[in-house]
This record gives sequence, C-alpha cells and structure tokens, in this order.
Amino acid sequence: MQMIELKNISVTFNENEKDEVDAVKNVNLTIEDGTIFGIVGYSGAGKSTLVRVINLLQRPTKGTILVDGCDLTKLAEKQLRQKRKDIGMIFQHFNLLEARTIGENVAFPLKYQGITKEKQQAKVKELLKLVGLTDKINVYPSQLSGGQKQRVAIARALASDPKILLCDEATSALDPKTTGQILKLLQKLNRKLNLTIILITHEMQVVKEICQKTAVMLNGQIVEKGEVLQVFNEPKTELTKKFIATAFRQEDILHKVIENSSLSPDETLVELSYTGKVTNEPLLADLYQRFEIKANILYGNIEYLQQVPVGKLIVSLVGSKKKISESLAYLNSKGVKVKLLNTSD
Repeated sequence: MQMIELKNISVTFNENEKDEVDAVKNVNLTIEDGTIFGIVGYSGAGKSTLVRVINLLQRPTKGTILVDGCDLTKLAEKQLRQKRKDIGMIFQHFNLLEARTIGENVAFPLKYQGITKEKQQAKVKELLKLVGLTDKINVYPSQLSGGQKQRVAIARALASDPKILLCDEATSALDPKTTGQILKLLQKLNRKLNLTIILITHEMQVVKEICQKTAVMLNGQIVEKGEVLQVFNEPKTELTKKFIATAFRQEDILHKVIENSSLSPDETLVELSYTGKVTNEPLLADLYQRFEIKANILYGNIEYLQQVPVGKLIVSLVGSKKKISESLAYLNSKGVKVKLLNTSD
C-alpha cells in the first residue's frame, strides 16, 4: 500500500526579483506503508526541502502530494492541521523547549487535543518508556546528552500517534555510537508501530544501516532510487558510487592497501564484490585448483544489507595474464563483480 506519493513536485524560491532557485525539480516518488525510506544527498541537493513538502511545511510550486490517499494540496487549513497529526517530524538540533521538563516537552502536542491531564500524563509515560527515558520525565533538556534529547524529540513526534515520521538529518549532530543507538530505536519503532519513516541524510552509512529503499538527490532532482540492496550492488550514477564508497570506506582502504603493498610484475590487483550465497563459496581456492592462480587477500569484509550478506575483497592474483583473464571470467560467471585496480587509481 502506498503511504506517500509525490507527483511532479517542484519548488522554486525567488531570492530577489530577478533570480529564481529551483530547489526541487519535477520529483516523482512513491513510499510504501511501513517502509524505512532514505533520501540521501549532499548539502543543497534539495532533500530537506522535499521532506518539508510531505507535510506542507513547504508548499510546492507545482505538483501533487498524496498522503494515505489524501491530496494535501486540496485541503483547507483546518483539515490540513488535522491531517498533519498523521505526520511526526524530528530535526538535527532537536528543537526542544529548554524551559520545560522532558515530560512537558513530550506533552506539548497533546495540550490542544481535548484530552484530560491524566490521559496526557499516561501518554507521556508510555512514550518515554518506548524511547527508554522513563526516569527523565522531570529533568530539563540541558541535563541530557544529545542522544537523549533526540529520544525526547522522537517521543514528542509520536504523541499524536502518527503514521509517518519524517527525520531531517536527525543523526547528523550525534557521534557514531549514539547514531547507531538512535537508528536502532527508529528500526524498533518501525516494526512495533508499523511506522513509515523517511530519513533525510548526507551519509550513505545511515541508509545502509536501516533503510529498505533509498533515493539519491542532486541539484533538486532524484538521480537514482530503488531497493537499498539493488542500489548498493548496482549503482547507476557516479554520485551514488561515491556515496557507497564512503559508506564502505573503500577509497581509504584502497589507498592503504596499495600504499602498503609491493606488487611484483606478475601480480594483478583486483576488487571482488559478491552478494548472498556466493559469499559462502570457496572461490579463491577454486582459482588455484582450476587455473593455478594464487590469490593473496589484502582486505576482506562482509556487510549485511536487509539480512543479505554483501562481501568485498581486495586480492592480488599471481599467475600468467592468460590464466588471470580466464580466472576473472570464471568469477564473473559465478556472480562476482570484478574491478581491476592499479597504483594509478
């Protein structure tokens, strides 16, 4: 079931009477119910503007926004306020009310919903338990760590029982360990509440950790989209390849491998990428048995994307050029992607 559908969305800002900036250009995007969807791009790509379009905090210059089958652009202001209760949002810098306790921050969206104080308090306790902050109800934001503040922001965003949670660079201000904790919490909420989550980020590592689908943005346009496993295995654009290389730290690793390797003239340096069951096959042993090729592993790693193992190896192959060529063709036939490397890369 489609939860969000953006049709031909464009957003143009008029910086002055002469200059117009196309922040978002003709974007079409469908996000299914219960999905964790990552939108990745560098600063200025238009991703934050696009996510604000979803709840009409930013009205598009043109296009249609369907949320759970409802066209938001056709709603009156009162109807839109009601519909926005289905869409929670969290931000990079938490946006907590510093003069109010954690409990009061979480209760803030409930004040105008016509429910009693007793029910408000019960709801606040339930939400703080959900995000692991039961003991912080009476403390103030200044007494919390960054990760705890983001948990409060998440609890507050969930106060209206939304179907959708928009996360605009929600982990960018956090250290790697805390980022991992927040991502695991979002993953738990997605499963427990069937919450549709849209993550805006400039880090492919975040997408790799918990997203099922992703879209890559550049200059206001979506240049690539699909299942995370598919996008990581078969990136179509150079931008996506750069993001993936960063997520796997490929450039740093390759530089160090080449820097610390002394290759002989009969050695060939290759990167091998493989997915799924092939990660369990003894392919390098096969190379020696079939082609008398010696393989020296210089780097190896296996990641899991959507519970599917994705492996990468950097190896030096020793043997005749003919045999190496035959061995690489054999690896390709087994579903292994082969990339030739050299010291000039």
